[in-house]
Amino acid sequence: MNDVLVGRALVKRFGQTVALGGVDIAVRGGEAVAIMGPSGSGKSTLLHCLAGIMRPDEGEVHLLGQRIDRMGERGRSALRRTRFGFVFQFGQLLPELPAEENVALPLMLGGVPRQRAVRQAREWFAPLGLPGMETRRPGELSGGQAQRVAIARALVTRPAVVFADEPTGALDQRTGQDTMRLLVEATRHNDASLIVVTHDPNVAAWCDRTVEVRDGRLVTMSGATA
Repeated sequence: MNDVLVGRALVKRFGQTVALGGVDIAVRGGEAVAIMGPSGSGKSTLLHCLAGIMRPDEGEVHLLGQRIDRMGERGRSALRRTRFGFVFQFGQLLPELPAEENVALPLMLGGVPRQRAVRQAREWFAPLGLPGMETRRPGELSGGQAQRVAIARALVTRPAVVFADEPTGALDQRTGQDTMRLLVEATRHNDASLIVVTHDPNVAAWCDRTVEVRDGRLVTMSGATA
């Protein structure tokens, strides 16, 4: 299977602190990879560099053979709207919008007319166990429901890679496990790769492979444990 996303010799510094000290990583098409490590190890910095949120100081990032770390902010922003999807710890849904419009938002930002974007968004609710929740606002949803809406938003553009930063960190254990199952199943069903930053081995166990980051370097790589 071909590599979809590749980071080579990635270095990122914040002042005198080296957050990444020369990291090499490759993610295959349809693969789910967990990035683990203690607080301050560099795992979130690695995700941000791979996702085009920040540029590495040294090294290269390639998406489907295209080098993206040299792109300007406009190009990387467009990439984040179209080829990448994101699921954050607290969902980051817009509280004033109903669930269907939160899901449709990346499409509308990309120029899709509102009615068509909302129609496409609604297609995600039943597969993610959210029928009837389309018009509810985030404040009317449980934590698990809100994260499933966030998963739908991440996938609605049919991205190549979905990035999830502590996607179950605000959920209880059972809801977190259900959320991870849906996240992994939905990304695989859509032939997307998944990169999950987590401190929880139960979350990492859902992935095909685990990468451990310590002091800005990869120290172990393993298959899933469950």
